[in-house]
Amino acid sequence: MTGMTAAHRRRFARLAAAAGLLVTVVALLLAPAAPASAHAVLSSSSPAASAVVPTAPAEVVLTFSETVRKVPDRIRVIAPDGSRADRGEPKFTGGVVSIPVDPAGGNGTYLVTYRVISADSHPVSGAFTYSVGAPSEPPVDTGGNGRTDPVVANAVKVAKFVGYTGLLLAVGPSLVLALLWPRRLSRRGPARLAWTGLGLVALATVAAILLQVPYTDGGGPFDITGDGLSLVLGSAFGAAHLVRLGLLAATAFLLRPLLAGPVGRTDLVILGVLAAGALLTWPLAGHPAASPAPAVSVVVDVVHLGGMAVWLGGLVMLAVFLLPRADERELGAILPIWSRWAALAVSALLLAGIVQALIEVATPAALVNTTYGRLVLAKIGLFAVVIAVAAYSRQLVRRRVAASRPAPVRRAIWAELVITAIVLGVSATLVQTTPARSVSADVAGADSDYFAATLNSSLYSLQVEVTPAERGNNSLHFYAYTPDNRPQPVVEWRATVALPAAGIEPIDVPLLPLTDNHATGEISLPAAGDWELRVTARTTEIDQATVTATVPVR
Repeated sequence: MTGMTAAHRRRFARLAAAAGLLVTVVALLLAPAAPASAHAVLSSSSPAASAVVPTAPAEVVLTFSETVRKVPDRIRVIAPDGSRADRGEPKFTGGVVSIPVDPAGGNGTYLVTYRVISADSHPVSGAFTYSVGAPSEPPVDTGGNGRTDPVVANAVKVAKFVGYTGLLLAVGPSLVLALLWPRRLSRRGPARLAWTGLGLVALATVAAILLQVPYTDGGGPFDITGDGLSLVLGSAFGAAHLVRLGLLAATAFLLRPLLAGPVGRTDLVILGVLAAGALLTWPLAGHPAASPAPAVSVVVDVVHLGGMAVWLGGLVMLAVFLLPRADERELGAILPIWSRWAALAVSALLLAGIVQALIEVATPAALVNTTYGRLVLAKIGLFAVVIAVAAYSRQLVRRRVAASRPAPVRRAIWAELVITAIVLGVSATLVQTTPARSVSADVAGADSDYFAATLNSSLYSLQVEVTPAERGNNSLHFYAYTPDNRPQPVVEWRATVALPAAGIEPIDVPLLPLTDNHATGEISLPAAGDWELRVTARTTEIDQATVTATVPVR
């Protein structure tokens, strides 16, 4: 690099920084997603998961935490012999799904698999079993419920990141050209940037519509069918994206004269209305539309997006065009005005973010106990760093350093852009992650609904699992191992549960051996408290041992 000029070195440094930033953001976007990427949860079912019922039910009822929509042929009930036990189409009523099943089905274990679309457009999939008469070997659903393809899931995140980037690139140049741009400077560069931003938003919108088809159905990135596309376009998600495309087309007609030269106030007002309408399509197709307070969440999200677009879009214009091209007099007039705009945009962004977090996180514990909460904390930390850098640059403006020596301000603005680009990556991941309020409402899937312990005796080591460890029906699993941790065959199992504090004497637990070292059983616990579980395993004709455990039941 000895032969490189100073300008070439600066250009190379910027390209290297941009490449490093791109790698960081892509790595963040492609990070492994949490196992549950859906935003509604199955809160209950009838029959309950793992329940043993005396006779076959006429229907299976699934109750979700929010309204869900149908994915064709993705709700199945599989009989013990592997055949389909469901009869006819499921009925959807808000968050309740009723599945008619054959009431003449035989005894044994049935498998229920489901995949539906939650109110915020994300797929919800899962499975559970129930038994009629007595448990048996669970059947297998050979059709599957269509788990989300990781390529599709990551492509959705990338499309959202591209959309956010396009939004700020369209808003920033348009705003600065309309209100702050010096007349003597050429508008060609900012105009190209604005058209690029508008194109990226349109591209991301079309990609989101197409990707929603396999994302909904659980297929690969090229599994886009006419029926699937029709299903997406007929949903609130599809309608919001089609409206966005229409507003982008209308905006393009008014944006052309603005990018070419100054326009009248009427045109600016119309552009502002179109921009607000386009911003509204983001929350209407995501989390805010399904929040506990949708009206508040939608407005807050519009403010959040608008503040982000004004702030970051303006920073791009300052870093790329104004600081390198404007003279000292022009910067002295522009930077104080921009500083006030930035302060207002950041304040709106911060306030909206706080309200969003309060709605979506719900509890302080969820900030550290859920993926969504930890991403919020990461975003807050990065945002705090950006605020510190922005405060430093505004201090330079107040001290009139920017007009006479713009280099410090330019470095501060580039630092803001680098960090906020990573914040955009976090945001693109955040909107694809289950909100903490939904995770905490997941009665069936929460880690707290579970008791496990390892009990030791002179003959064996016993692994005990009780799910969900609460009043009502519970599933028990016992696994016996030798002292050197090999499966220990058991000739006979016996187990009882008791609650002495409530005067409940030992109750026998019916057990079914599944393998030579594994047995399972179902028991209804009528009250909360510390239940005493006693398990006796006979390993030979004469050798047996009993172990006990205290199981907290809510």
